[in-house]
Amino acid sequence: MKPMLKHLATASLVGLVLLRPVHARADEDDDGDHDRARDLYERGEIKGLANILGVVHADAPGDIVAVDFIRIGDRWVYRFQVVAPDGRRRIVDVDAGAGVLMRGRGGD
Repeated sequence: MKPMLKHLATASLVGLVLLRPVHARADEDDDGDHDRARDLYERGEIKGLANILGVVHADAPGDIVAVDFIRIGDRWVYRFQVVAPDGRRRIVDVDAGAGVLMRGRGGD
């Protein structure tokens, strides 16, 4: 029985070690998005996140649980994941330059 526990513990440890680099790369990517957004904001190319939140809450009341900063075509987009009071999750895309909802996948 002890060799089985030792093997299980070793396998678990290896799994944790292998997951760590993936998590680190995700954090680095998030930092890149943050830096890119800050640079674009400082150059006046996009609206600040604080200015956009009112647009999101007016269209999709609830708790914002995630925000991504992505490029769709020639536009920079804030993509929000919102959990409504009834528990439904909704994706809301806002044009970061214009500060308006985008219709289609996320804005409807």
